[in-house]
Amino acid sequence: MSDQTPRWFSENPSKAWGEKFFLAYSPAWMAFMALVMGLGVTERIGEWGFLAIGLAVAAPLVLVPALIRDERPIGRRWYETYWFKANLYIAIFSFAANYFGSEYFFDVLGMVYDYPMIELNLDATLVGSGEQRVPIIMYLLTQAYFMTYHATAVIVLRRIRTSRLPIGAVAWPVLLLVVAYFWAWMETRAMANPWIESQFYYEDMERMLTYGSLFYALYFVASFPIFYNLDEGRETSWSLKKTTAAALSAGMIMMFLLDFTARLFPAI
Repeated sequence: MSDQTPRWFSENPSKAWGEKFFLAYSPAWMAFMALVMGLGVTERIGEWGFLAIGLAVAAPLVLVPALIRDERPIGRRWYETYWFKANLYIAIFSFAANYFGSEYFFDVLGMVYDYPMIELNLDATLVGSGEQRVPIIMYLLTQAYFMTYHATAVIVLRRIRTSRLPIGAVAWPVLLLVVAYFWAWMETRAMANPWIESQFYYEDMERMLTYGSLFYALYFVASFPIFYNLDEGRETSWSLKKTTAAALSAGMIMMFLLDFTARLFPAI
């Protein structure tokens, strides 16, 4: 399964630039969110304040590349660039993850959202108990979170895949699960913290970290392999139609995995 020489970034110049940008932006949004939570900002603002935070985190993923990156010299218009298609893919997949997947977090993993000041919510009508709602801000925050998870996962998996290690058909899914579990565990540990425990928490944090993170990792088991192939070849350029279909496919696979696993997974 090894390709040419070991490498971190794609041979496709459009994709390589996008990966480096997403990697560089990740510490910025993480620091911003840590500051927001650490200063207790979410305890003092209303619905529009939450929306402003979400936009502040998500918008740079599109606005910054649009302003500083011109790929016409390499034959790509703005909607053909990797950064744009990656954002499109993550937006679609994260919509499915929030709209449908959150219901499994509420009813199976014991996740609690407590944002009485927020009235703008959007989530599934027929999936889940309906006892909790998903604030719109979660869709905006997930754009940045999932972009970081997907970009770093692809970079790490590529480095392993192009190495001289004997990565075969059996080892590859194991590596995929390890990377997926890492990000699932890290987000769970970082987000359910004392700074925002009155608004967001898990009913049993220890079980969520140990077993719930494996359940959450199924999101990424479904999506990472598909996202990996987006514009991966040196001259490859997926159409917007193919990118959209790929993201919808990942969302459907995620739902199947969650629902099948929920039959076996004891509710927290």
